Amino acid sequence: MTAISLGLSPARRDTLTRRIRLLVAATITYNVIEAVVAITAGTLASSTALIGFGLDSITEVSSAAAVAWQFSARDHAVREAREQRTLRIIAVSFFALAAYVTVDSVRALTGAGEAEHSIPGIVLATLSLAIMPFLSAAQRKAGRELGSASAVADSKQTLLCTYLSAVLLVGLLANLLLGWSWADPIAALVIAVIAVKEGRDAWQGKGCCAPIPTLTVSTTESCGCAKGCSCC
Repeated sequence: MTAISLGLSPARRDTLTRRIRLLVAATITYNVIEAVVAITAGTLASSTALIGFGLDSITEVSSAAAVAWQFSARDHAVREAREQRTLRIIAVSFFALAAYVTVDSVRALTGAGEAEHSIPGIVLATLSLAIMPFLSAAQRKAGRELGSASAVADSKQTLLCTYLSAVLLVGLLANLLLGWSWADPIAALVIAVIAVKEGRDAWQGKGCCAPIPTLTVSTTESCGCAKGCSCC
């Protein structure tokens, strides 16, 4: 938490906390389903991109679970104390995903396997492309108002799923319509690059807050950002 949240009334802070808990629960539920479908379909089609997408869903579950753990504390001070540890968990989950997907993509590009078509994967990517932006935007808005770096970092994790859905969809369609099997591991490598960037941002606590409207100077102290957080 940051100084931004100190200007909120206890009632408003409680409302935002409950909202984040609900959004986190929805994110976890959807991503568990997404992970099962993506990894199963990816395994059947030997699709590195689909498997990577499924692993990203597991990463998102771990990220959301970390935020849920943070916000499970009723005491505001306890939630503050858990903030940095939660950000570290989110960052490490991104890095682990990027490492696995990179290795598997290189393996696929060097001829160790060729991805087949996957209609279930195309349907899943399309659904995620439609659903995830709304979950991400709602959590990011609540997290910024509350001044929670971890909630905003988790919303970026969810937003990442939108980008990955688009990348995955392009790769799967290129394979299906044009027969470009190499498009699958290339799409997976793009997923890995995005994951590294988001992991670095989460580790540094970037993008976690907005300036306090009554202030005109945008510094770390004046806008109430957490340590290492870049202000708007």
